[in-house]
Amino acid sequence: MKRHLRNLIVTFGIAACLIAVPAWGQDENTTSSTPVAERDSTGQTLMKVTEIEGISEYKLDNGVRVLLFPDESKEVVTVNMTVFVGSRHEGYGEAGMAHLLEHMLFKGTPDHPNVPKVLQDRGARFNGTTWVDRTNYYETLPASEDNLRFALKLEADRLLNSFIRGEDLESEMTVVRNEFERGENSPFRILMQRMQSVAFDWHNYGKSTIGNRSDIERVPVVNLRRFYRKYYRPDNILLIVAGRFQSDSAIELIGEIFGTLESPDTPIDPTYTTEPAQDGERTVVLRRVGDVQLAGTTYHIPSGSHPEFAAAKALSIVLGDEPSGRLYQGLVEKEIASNVYALAYAFAEPGVLMTLAEVSQDKSIEAARSELIALLEEGFSENPITEQEVERAKQQILKQRELQASETDRLAISLSEWAAQGDWRLYFLFRDVVESLTAEQVQAFAEKYLVRNNRTVGLFIPSETSERISIPESPNLIARLEGYKGREAIQQGEQFDPSPENIEQRTQRGKLANGIQYALLPKQTRGGSVNLSLTLRFGTADTMIDRIGAIDLIGSMMMRGTDKLDYQELQDELTRLRAELSINTVPGLLQLTLKTKREFLPEVIEVMRQVLRSPRLDGNELEILRRQIVTSLQQSSTMPQTIAPRDVRRRLSPYGKDDIRYVQTIDEEIAMYQNVTIEEISRAYRELLGASHGELSVVGDFDPEEIQASIESILLGWESEIDYVRFDRPANEDAEGGLTSFNTPDKANAFYFSQAQLALQDTDDEYASLVLGNYILGGGGLSSRLADRVRQQEGLSYGVRSGLTARPKDGRVDFTIYAITNPENKDRLIEVIREEVEKLRQEGVTADELEKAQQAYLQSQMVRRTDDSNLVGELIGTMFMDRTMEYASKHASQIESATVDSVNKAINKYIHWDKLVRSVAGEFEKAATVE
Repeated sequence: MKRHLRNLIVTFGIAACLIAVPAWGQDENTTSSTPVAERDSTGQTLMKVTEIEGISEYKLDNGVRVLLFPDESKEVVTVNMTVFVGSRHEGYGEAGMAHLLEHMLFKGTPDHPNVPKVLQDRGARFNGTTWVDRTNYYETLPASEDNLRFALKLEADRLLNSFIRGEDLESEMTVVRNEFERGENSPFRILMQRMQSVAFDWHNYGKSTIGNRSDIERVPVVNLRRFYRKYYRPDNILLIVAGRFQSDSAIELIGEIFGTLESPDTPIDPTYTTEPAQDGERTVVLRRVGDVQLAGTTYHIPSGSHPEFAAAKALSIVLGDEPSGRLYQGLVEKEIASNVYALAYAFAEPGVLMTLAEVSQDKSIEAARSELIALLEEGFSENPITEQEVERAKQQILKQRELQASETDRLAISLSEWAAQGDWRLYFLFRDVVESLTAEQVQAFAEKYLVRNNRTVGLFIPSETSERISIPESPNLIARLEGYKGREAIQQGEQFDPSPENIEQRTQRGKLANGIQYALLPKQTRGGSVNLSLTLRFGTADTMIDRIGAIDLIGSMMMRGTDKLDYQELQDELTRLRAELSINTVPGLLQLTLKTKREFLPEVIEVMRQVLRSPRLDGNELEILRRQIVTSLQQSSTMPQTIAPRDVRRRLSPYGKDDIRYVQTIDEEIAMYQNVTIEEISRAYRELLGASHGELSVVGDFDPEEIQASIESILLGWESEIDYVRFDRPANEDAEGGLTSFNTPDKANAFYFSQAQLALQDTDDEYASLVLGNYILGGGGLSSRLADRVRQQEGLSYGVRSGLTARPKDGRVDFTIYAITNPENKDRLIEVIREEVEKLRQEGVTADELEKAQQAYLQSQMVRRTDDSNLVGELIGTMFMDRTMEYASKHASQIESATVDSVNKAINKYIHWDKLVRSVAGEFEKAATVE
């Protein structure tokens, strides 16, 4: 469920492109006591400002700030350019302009006329995002000096030379509006935005980053260019280079490429609006179609750079954690709400702490609202915060930081977030403050800020007395950071070649004593990180048909406690051990994933043993889990992105209700979960699960002999009397194609989904040719025929893509096309997609398209294998398919050997518009009325 919260935050806040002057303008904020000047070959001076924990900061003469963050452990390099402009800087009529401009910077420059394509051609993983205080652009590419030069030149070029053309704005405006409409589908997103809007009378933090619909639709291109020229300038950016690169060479390249850029003489006017103290509770009511009720609160809090923000972050965990959180215990366990959330926003200026409660229709929303407020504003005086609660919160914060620190590209982006709040060194200072937090500090914070007159829930209600709460200004960072040195740099990983040949050579394969296959890849990793994946295969179709619901819930119930650890104690232990552990079960398969650090691995393995071999399977926890699942399903029952794909899957499924492969309706799935009992789950666990069939994969910093012995001891003697027999899901090539349409009232966004099942093996040369054909059609992200036509040219969809999914055991490949759109554009969207599919079949691909697709696809596969969490899954797949990484090498050779003729033949053989099972859902009746 916490993954759902992360999606809410993204939907509400940071706007991504699929695909006050910040403190950086103040020299004294980042001046080291011992600056070091370096000159590159062009004569540009790079002043070394400071260095903390392996990260070095430099400054060019023109004001460009630079962070160099070398990491030799991965064969990739990340370039992140952060421009210090976000929705906070927008003026009247400019709502959403920062985000719209981010989209426009993918439309090209004279030297890079097709930005997505040149990135795609190099196999880059790239994106751009906009938030309240900043906009950033980043790409991760295979590590080489040529790729680093390319990325630096691209960012320097689009910083100053982007087209910002009227014709591009016309198409991209509809794409951004489409993205806006997608958010309008979510009651969560709308309620969060409305609460924040009401909480801020004057400050731009009350406006969503995605913008106002009318401003998005009507913004003149000249205004957009003016906004671009005002904020996109060398002295208003932070450039981060992270990954594998030579520092001296990078310094020279940055001086050569960025050092020649000119900053305007006129400084950027700082923002100066300060939100006055709130002088009374406020209320906002949102009425929309849906199946789940929501209640929430918002309180003003200090900025992310303020010393008190650490207490705000800890308090959000004390409140919203599951199952220890006070809101969880006071609302979910008492059956007042199904799910609860709490989050604290780290902004450059005073922000908000927000809570949300999800309430099923058969419960009282007023009761939930009253109890929520009572827990927040009265609960701490009656039941003060304990050291245990604060310690748990601190460890969760520190755990996430430590796990993130092993991923250089993620850490680079996190540094840019803190930079937008005033200074990148806040990333480390925040850690230090968190570590020193006490229960008294968090208690004092709650008592100070969680009060009636600082609260927003809805409509304004007058009061007899005023209780103004003054939020402190953002602190003077010069004083806070004076003399700050940080700590020792994190352990570096080894240089590792992610080629299939090297991976296979380094991988140790074999079988455990009970027959489980293993693939172990030990290597030195940044921070000593370890990724583990374990799959256990069980049951037969006949023995599982009547207990699908019980099987689906086994994994979630295993994660809710063991014989020795209850739900909260288990979560605390995983936090202490800096471990992320998850278990998922479906008929025939248990999949466990684990990420931790080498120093904690033995203890984590013991926790893993308890979860697998002695789960608590508690009936009270089942009731909570049941409510959460059912509430989520009820909410999704009116969502276009749920309705259309499920309809397609049902039409492609030739199986009846008496077959385990039957695809349920949402109502059938809800009924299944409502009726399952804890006794059925326990019986399914005892009778079906065992460790006679499965695979184990481990990648990272570990001892192979130790891990092999540990896992063998965990699984030893775990057998089921029911032997495992896999059930097939062969391609249904006889499914009738065509389009079905579903009207979903009050949903501003429509979702189109289509699929065909192909009888094809992924070892065939035809498959490699089809992969390239799909990549050119719509698999290449923003740089594909569908994206170019549907999104870039006609602005019909924020996201459109085609994909191939191979299922080798079934001799099957699934071909999929999906897109989101405005309901009014549904017919045009489908027609344009059809035209592009038919054009691909009739005219075929070109030699130039093929060559670039081959290079981009192969490089993207290499980049994917630099992520250990992906690599551990790929190794699991090789064992299940009775393969080695030789398959990946052969597939790469097949990709390289494909010809224009072979690709076009594969396209014409397998991609047929009329055979696609198609579905679309949206508010079409209202759209028809408008027309």
